[in-house]
Amino acid sequence: MSFEVAAEAYDRFMGRYSRPLAGRLVDWLEASDGHRALDVGCGPGAFTGHLVDRLGAGHVSAVDPSPPFVEACRSRFPGVDVRLAAAEALPHDDDSFDLAGTCLVVHFMQDPVAGLAEMARVTRPGGLVGATVWDLRGRREPMAPMWTALEGVDPDHPGERDLPGGAEGQLVEILERAGLHDVEGTEMAVTVTHPSFEEWWEPYLHGVGPVGEAVAALDAVRREQVRATCRERLGDGPFDLTAVAFAARGRA
Repeated sequence: MSFEVAAEAYDRFMGRYSRPLAGRLVDWLEASDGHRALDVGCGPGAFTGHLVDRLGAGHVSAVDPSPPFVEACRSRFPGVDVRLAAAEALPHDDDSFDLAGTCLVVHFMQDPVAGLAEMARVTRPGGLVGATVWDLRGRREPMAPMWTALEGVDPDHPGERDLPGGAEGQLVEILERAGLHDVEGTEMAVTVTHPSFEEWWEPYLHGVGPVGEAVAALDAVRREQVRATCRERLGDGPFDLTAVAFAARGRA
């Protein structure tokens, strides 16, 4: 999956959920003064921003395979070392960081085990490596209302339920296969208040991620059917949506 989209479009689509989730991940990885940290698959910088707030820009590095996201992260966080790279081939030396995290990225990696193994390689022995993925199999992700409505007009679409890390226990297994030690898992929930239906709906029209691509592929009639179904279920707003992610961490 490629995210060759504008950073602003991604922010409107997922940033409203990823920012609070990233804050939870920073806490769980026990980031503290003096630590050097790496954000893998940084996107426009949701996790990076929390790391900068905690550690200072000079102690934070980030990578992403999407040029628009790399540029956005560099612009937003001067002083952070942001590089164009994939998780499976990190451009850093062994033992360069005290902790490494990847927020909502594992399920889009070409090889999740290799990506987490690389994160372990660049983290000092005993340092924490962690990841989050929405509960895609259990349909507790932020996109659940949209995927449910899409099934009504395109029942053969594979959706995201089978992406790696999105079912209970999978993320822990991936970290263990990557060679991490003392691996443990938990769940993290975030609740977002949407002031109106239109504020919730509009970000899905920019082709971001698998669900955005699915919406973009619909003709006008089926797109309106999806919109009507979502509006009937969610209402005009305001309304709250709670999303749940699996999280796992282990020691390098």
